[in-house]
Amino acid sequence: MAEFRLPKNSRIQKGKVHTAEGAKRVKTFRIYRWDPDSGENPRVDSYQIDLDQCGPMVLDAVLKIKNEIDPTLTFRRSCREGICGSCAFNIDGVNTLACTTAIEDIKGDVKIYPLPHLPVIKDLVPDLSHFYAQYASIRPWIRTQSPAPPDKERLQSHEDRAKIDGLYECILCACCSTSCPSYWWNGDRYLGPAILLQAYRWLVDSRDEATGERLDDLEDPFRLYRCHTIMNCARTCPKGLNPAKAISEIKKMMLARRGV
Repeated sequence: MAEFRLPKNSRIQKGKVHTAEGAKRVKTFRIYRWDPDSGENPRVDSYQIDLDQCGPMVLDAVLKIKNEIDPTLTFRRSCREGICGSCAFNIDGVNTLACTTAIEDIKGDVKIYPLPHLPVIKDLVPDLSHFYAQYASIRPWIRTQSPAPPDKERLQSHEDRAKIDGLYECILCACCSTSCPSYWWNGDRYLGPAILLQAYRWLVDSRDEATGERLDDLEDPFRLYRCHTIMNCARTCPKGLNPAKAISEIKKMMLARRGV
């Protein structure tokens, strides 16, 4: 029988344990740690947190760990309101935002890893350079040929404005793309659910005048058509959006312009 194992330098080791002495309500947080400068293997450190001295969200606990227990812990965070997308981690097996995930909703130990299938820079910080380059490739701004009105903004009807509901709310946290097996396998060429949802947001904006060019850019066996409707993207989106639906709508637009 074939046996497959990670290379020795990738196998996760048992890490340090930080206890909470005298606490009555204790929750253990098991956090992935890796420092590229140390030359050591990744490890999982355990931190016991006194819930009576901690805020209600997972991010509150992670901040408490960094501020009071282990200042070497590295992660991203900013708004703490589910708006910036910086604190996207894999929490208890699900890609989500630490700032909107309640500790009490997680049974047992809280397991925190970086977003999957991305290079790790350090600890919980993944390298999103390629993800952002893909976002830039769709040119995410209004593109027009006609001159702007001299004395007012480009206006749209209430009905046209409603078409971008469920699209503009995307915060580019990358939770959906990093939960998508098609993106794991073809991330070098497949744009992934987050970027395609953003692409559709501009395709349906009535003020944009580059629909044909945008569809031309997506007309590729890999950039668009690697979606297999697995639906992980919709299940994991912390904003409740549906990238799979946006992808299907782009495909419909492709067919419509061919007259199918």
